[in-house]
Amino acid sequence: MYPLLITAAQLQTLRAQGSPCAVLDCSFDLMQPELADGFFAQERIAGAWPAHLNKDLSTFQPECAVNGGRHPLPQREIVAQWLGSLGIHNGMQIVVYDRNKSAYCGRLWWMLKWLGHDAVAVLDGGLQAWKDAGGALDSGPTPPAAAAQFEVRAPLRQLVLTKGVLASLGRPEQTIVDARAAARYRGETEPLDPVAGHIPGALNRPFTDNFTADGRFKSPEQLLAEWHQVLAGRPASSVVHHCGSGVTAVPNLMAMELAGLGPTALYAGSWSEWCNTPGLPCARG
Repeated sequence: MYPLLITAAQLQTLRAQGSPCAVLDCSFDLMQPELADGFFAQERIAGAWPAHLNKDLSTFQPECAVNGGRHPLPQREIVAQWLGSLGIHNGMQIVVYDRNKSAYCGRLWWMLKWLGHDAVAVLDGGLQAWKDAGGALDSGPTPPAAAAQFEVRAPLRQLVLTKGVLASLGRPEQTIVDARAAARYRGETEPLDPVAGHIPGALNRPFTDNFTADGRFKSPEQLLAEWHQVLAGRPASSVVHHCGSGVTAVPNLMAMELAGLGPTALYAGSWSEWCNTPGLPCARG
């Protein structure tokens, strides 16, 4: 079982062995979401299924949403039904990837953990790593899937809602880490949300800092050293991750696990929910 990362060579071996395996392409463009379907149709790992951030990994029907923000999580049962419609079941190793240096596929990795499925891994280096390894590619439409049953189990990762973040704001048992770029964190620019700034007391660790130039995660040793510097003595167990809408915070969460610091919590509503909730404090600088 691969519960965190998998290399292109390891995925090729799994497939050659005939192990039950599902691959999902989470490629996306936050500023141009209409491009995602074209990315998938033009080039993807052979046999992969599409996982669209707006259509599959979020819901914009309030009655189906678990939280607010720009990319609300669908209820767990809804996600399980979607996975089953692709022929994915609990006995499979699931591999997620994108062509965006793992900016988006972590979302589905986390959601599967939240559904209680531990055998899910991010393809380190994404589509480019697969191509570099000579992996088979597909294009065009996908064939129909034979439906399967995906069972919802006890969550393996913690979801924190706005009321929980607020209740522990400023207390030592909670360390908020903001994964957005430094300029957005400081409030110097805000291209997506109506208010610029950050949650008071939050630390800043841009999610891109976890990767090498080729889109692979840095070594566990380097990540551990960098995260110790970020936390500056604060306990890793106190960390709650967020970003703009709960998507790019996940690479920070994964990096802490790769560094051996253990699972941490995700505030999926993130800044987009926080800054749109009347009465909540916002900071700059």
